[in-house]
Amino acid sequence: MSVEPDLLELIEKCKAGDRSAQFDLYGRFSGLMFAVSLRYTNTRIDAEDVVQNAWVKIFSKLDTFSENNSFEGWMRRIVVNTAITLYRKNKKHANQADISEVLATPQDIDASKQCDFTREELENAISRMPEGYGVVFKLYVIDGYKHKEIAEMLNIEVNTSKSQLSRAKKFLQGVLLHMEQVAKPRVDDHNDIDE
Repeated sequence: MSVEPDLLELIEKCKAGDRSAQFDLYGRFSGLMFAVSLRYTNTRIDAEDVVQNAWVKIFSKLDTFSENNSFEGWMRRIVVNTAITLYRKNKKHANQADISEVLATPQDIDASKQCDFTREELENAISRMPEGYGVVFKLYVIDGYKHKEIAEMLNIEVNTSKSQLSRAKKFLQGVLLHMEQVAKPRVDDHNDIDE
């Protein structure tokens, strides 16, 4: 996947120190990079700090970008790594169980496949996850990192990453099941109407 010519030209101008080009590049991708950052931080202020630090890294490392790769993917990785650095700085991974201790049941998985939720409902449910396994879930499911990469990024064991993902899935299934039950009209209510 190569970079489109207009973007490649913009990147080259940024490498040359063209402030106008840097502003254009920022304007083109700032919203997307902020959204990525917001997934990995607790507050908008933290997300803004992450994005600001990530943009400094992006501009200082433009020479390392290969035009044969996705530019958006390259920037996304910098933002995620910057957010993970903040996470590791602010949080210790205490009381994390081995994967054998927490596994969702097949019934939970089957039940969750039968539900339909909007994007907002899913984002809301994901945002409710406790931070430790929420970060692992987002890295693994949303951004496509492997457990080994996550373990290295978060300075945890691979089995801890797997355990946290398992906990995240179980938590998410519970939240979605509760949302579904709240949204379902009670059968008794309909029977009262018919009488």
